[in-house]
Amino acid sequence: MIVFPAIDLMSGRPVRLYKGDYDRKEIVASSAVETALSFEKAGAEWIHVVDLDGAKSGTKLNAALITKIASEVSIPIEVGGGIRTFDDVSYYLKHGVKRVILGTAAIEDEELLQLCIKEYRNRIAVGIDCKDGYVCGNGWLEKSRLYYLNFARHLEKIGVQTIIFTDISKDGTLNGPNLEMLDHLRNTVEMNITASGGIRDLENIRSLASRHLYGAITGKAVYAGTLDLKQAIEAGKE
Repeated sequence: MIVFPAIDLMSGRPVRLYKGDYDRKEIVASSAVETALSFEKAGAEWIHVVDLDGAKSGTKLNAALITKIASEVSIPIEVGGGIRTFDDVSYYLKHGVKRVILGTAAIEDEELLQLCIKEYRNRIAVGIDCKDGYVCGNGWLEKSRLYYLNFARHLEKIGVQTIIFTDISKDGTLNGPNLEMLDHLRNTVEMNITASGGIRDLENIRSLASRHLYGAITGKAVYAGTLDLKQAIEAGKE
């Protein structure tokens, strides 16, 4: 299992939110580029980057900084947030980003999603961000009528290879991931599944790895010091 350290961006700074609440942000580092370089030095194989401003506004507001991160590190990065058009997707993939994550666009524009899959295949992932089991978009602010398991089945049917599952009620809490929902998801689809939200410590990492997931995203635990990134990366390989 790949451990993805996360950099969530607002106004050019790495932050963490609590349960997706934009009014409860915490600045966790002074430089996104230096943070990315520290993750690479710790042995990270990938970095997960989210443009929170973009997710809320629907435009890629931190694009220049994100492409700078991609150019400064030698490991691949994946990016989500505010990516709503084919041009947005192409821009990132042509400027050093290895994989693009579609969230709101995947919910609202299946034609765009299918076009992206046809053109870029496994360089496209879809974020399944949930409240009470239902998928949310527009920076987690709007709940859809899509139940997460039904949505996952549909994504698999149209050719999506990688999904990132987040239980928003767990995100930023350090209360542990939602293992029950992840187990249901693992038993429903054969796609690569990355778990996100709630990870606190090595026990959580080992529990996720034992489920043969593709990846696990950790942000607050690393910044808060409850999880050592080097140890987490090794535990993910066990």
